[in-house]
Amino acid sequence: MYTEFHLNAAELDLNFLQKLKQMFGNKSISIIVEEEPDETEYLLKSENNRNMLLESMRQADNGELIKVKIGKTDNK
Repeated sequence: MYTEFHLNAAELDLNFLQKLKQMFGNKSISIIVEEEPDETEYLLKSENNRNMLLESMRQADNGELIKVKIGKTDNK
């Protein structure tokens, strides 16, 4: 079984540990802790992504926005 949790370190408490124990019972488990990267930092790592992100930010600053209506469409 593989389960992945994403949470803030401040959310770790005895309740979390008790739920882990309930989930896995008496089985051996591995716990790996890694800091999640900032999403913007991740996007800026690639030169192409960085250029697209910066261009999109420039367009937004200049009011060059595209309005999109999300939801059901009427197919008449």
